[in-house]
Amino acid sequence: MTEDGARKAIEDLARAETARLLGALLRDTRDFQMAEDCLQEAMASALEHWSRNGLPAAPAGWVLQTARRKAIDRIRRDRNFDRKAQEYGVLLDLDQQAAVGDAPPAIPDERLRLIFTCCHPALENKTRVALTLRTLCGLTTREIARAFVDTTEAMAQRLVRARHKITKAGIPFEFPEPEYWAERLDSVLSVIYLIFNEGYSATEGAAPLRPDLCMEAIRLGRLMLELAPANPESEGLLALMLINHSRAAARMDNEGQIIPLDRQDRSLWNRVEIAEGQQMLDLALARRQTGPFQLQAAISALHADAPDHQSTDWRQIVLLYDALYNLMRNPVFLLNRAVALSFAEGPVTALEALCPIETELDAYQPFHAARADFLRRACRHDEARLSYLRAIELSANESDRRFLSGRMQAIG
Repeated sequence: MTEDGARKAIEDLARAETARLLGALLRDTRDFQMAEDCLQEAMASALEHWSRNGLPAAPAGWVLQTARRKAIDRIRRDRNFDRKAQEYGVLLDLDQQAAVGDAPPAIPDERLRLIFTCCHPALENKTRVALTLRTLCGLTTREIARAFVDTTEAMAQRLVRARHKITKAGIPFEFPEPEYWAERLDSVLSVIYLIFNEGYSATEGAAPLRPDLCMEAIRLGRLMLELAPANPESEGLLALMLINHSRAAARMDNEGQIIPLDRQDRSLWNRVEIAEGQQMLDLALARRQTGPFQLQAAISALHADAPDHQSTDWRQIVLLYDALYNLMRNPVFLLNRAVALSFAEGPVTALEALCPIETELDAYQPFHAARADFLRRACRHDEARLSYLRAIELSANESDRRFLSGRMQAIG
């Protein structure tokens, strides 16, 4: 196997299996930093071994076994060996079991436990969400920084500090008791939704969609309702993801190009997912504890109810974004409100609504893409071209760049 082939296999494995591998290692080592370090070392060893010997029958199992052996070596050399004696014994037993049998070691699914570890209240809320996205989804630091409208450098420093704090504070790898759920629940739900968003609109790469992340987020959303039933925000989140995911078959053309909402064939929308999502939303709203996920699900439900783009109740969507912004002072809600306003009252009014958030969202690609669209529709073509160029410059996804370039060229 060539080195390039091995590197590609490792990159694919890292993106698909990092969360399960890290969760398994963290369960066995009880040391976040050690688990991450040993996993990285195992990936580096894989590049050397697979280039020389070819791809093993079970690549993920090979990496897990190698990482466990590296953890054994680390603990053996540690001056505080007694403190890690229990973990050492667990790892040694697992390694011996793998050595005796022909099958690769099983990889337990500890992803939800990993989310709760990363969302411990000892960590600041923004850090909890960022760390979970990095460990659970294998998102790059740049992708996470984009989700938070932050710089890559600042996010990298935040993640390093978080890992050290988890290890130093001895934060346990476990589900909290029910009475401690409330202090972590908001962060856990935010993480699941950001996982879904990255699958729904990938930040980087050639593929505009990552269906695996969307389905993983929906799976985790269902699991959250099993663990904490009758929680209105958990119900709202699942409703939001189901209704948004219902458009999956209509969102991309045969050439892999994203189709915007106003041009989608709504007959392709999955009515079963829409019905389940709307039923879940009705359950949540009936509890009369309105939260941000329920409001966002209500917006998606209005899109799903409309027979076409023009018939959408845009004024109601503007009001829902007002309510969202009152709950969470997030400038992205004001950006989305401006988009709805552009269809309710016209692009000139929407351009005025962008002024208060222009500085704050200057490095945020969707801001410039929306502004370019408003300017295009207002026939201010020279200004629209400049905004399209800025949006293209900020796009890390090839599909986004193609779409925006096509819109810009259509101006003439």
